[in-house]
Amino acid sequence: MMSETNIRILKPSRKKPASGDIFALQLPDEQYVFGRVISADLPADKAPMPGSYPIYIYDHVSSAKSPALDQLRPDFLLLPPIFINRIPWTKGYFETVGTQPLSDEDLLAQHCFRRWTGEYRDEQGHPIPAPVEPCGDWALSSYRWLDDHISDQLGFPRLPE
Repeated sequence: MMSETNIRILKPSRKKPASGDIFALQLPDEQYVFGRVISADLPADKAPMPGSYPIYIYDHVSSAKSPALDQLRPDFLLLPPIFINRIPWTKGYFETVGTQPLSDEDLLAQHCFRRWTGEYRDEQGHPIPAPVEPCGDWALSSYRWLDDHISDQLGFPRLPE
């Protein structure tokens, strides 16, 4: 049976993600990339969907499941910030490998998300006048969307749907 994603299943978890959680994703070549939860328990007006978590995915690949923390910086993002739900954790695609409190140095100076209307919002849902890169989408992304975009960035062929 063919895998439905390039990212591999690690360890399913029902634990609710928390701000500062660091998680690993395993690639088809057995290497890992890492991400971080930027906010948790957002009110409905501060997220595109209830239960959304803004996350960063870093451009740091390692053969070890534990990241080099100095590589988890906002200037080392593989993708713009995205919103995701708990499904990647409950299915095991994301495995939480640590938690570190977030500091200002861990965050982009300005978050930017593009709405389908063409407007731009910050991480609180407030309008901003123009895009600030890296600019993500004010939408809930799926783990399949994330798999496709990580695959594109790292040179793995996308798997058919």
